[in-house]
Amino acid sequence: MSEKKISEIQKEYKEASIDELDEFIQEYISDGRPGVSKIIGVAQKRMEKLRIERERIEKLKEYEKQYWDKYDYIGGIDEVGRGPLAGPVVTACVVLPKDCSILYINDSKKLSAAKRDELYEVIMKEAVAVGIGVVSEERIDEINILQATYEAMRQAISECQVQPQILLNDAVTIPGVSITQVPIIKGDAKSISIGAASIIAKVTRDRMMVEYDSIYPQYHFASNKGYGSAEHIAALKEFGPCPIHRRSFIGNFT
Repeated sequence: MSEKKISEIQKEYKEASIDELDEFIQEYISDGRPGVSKIIGVAQKRMEKLRIERERIEKLKEYEKQYWDKYDYIGGIDEVGRGPLAGPVVTACVVLPKDCSILYINDSKKLSAAKRDELYEVIMKEAVAVGIGVVSEERIDEINILQATYEAMRQAISECQVQPQILLNDAVTIPGVSITQVPIIKGDAKSISIGAASIIAKVTRDRMMVEYDSIYPQYHFASNKGYGSAEHIAALKEFGPCPIHRRSFIGNFT
């Protein structure tokens, strides 16, 4: 039995990093006191969740592993904002290192806003390269949303500090790109590179829409991000469109 008070062990557990958990468990697993056993049980559950998450992330690398023997730089590409009534379409191209061990990457829609923000910072720090493409609502009206999305994707690729040698794309094949492309249906949930790109694109666009909310508060862009919520549509009918509305998308509401 440890000479430490249970409260001290509890504090030690709360301050332990993921990498220190196993050592913590081994130190106190034979303590015998019910309070300590409870803490160890919580720590073991946390370790099990970590094991499951690491297995999920390894599975998420399956597409990348097919190409890492041949290519050093694999770019994952995804977009956010094809459906909204307002704001730009945003894309990202992310090249992750071969030894990438970032946990919790997933389709950005499956993550909370707080987790996306957290992962955004980690990805931006650890990625080999990140490129972001932004095409305005005016350009979307001019060339249509699909062509605008392709344009934003080409922009994201060109913005990468290190050019990818092969691209894993979420569902599409981008015209006008000479790099080998692999379209993957629902790729943001199947490829770690595309999942990372979906997070970067989503956080980038969401932050832009929050800024627009301060300029055009009547449309509640901070909450609806430009999508056609009931509140947004009601505001559109009452106030008419603002400069960032896509004229080709709002014909039924004005």
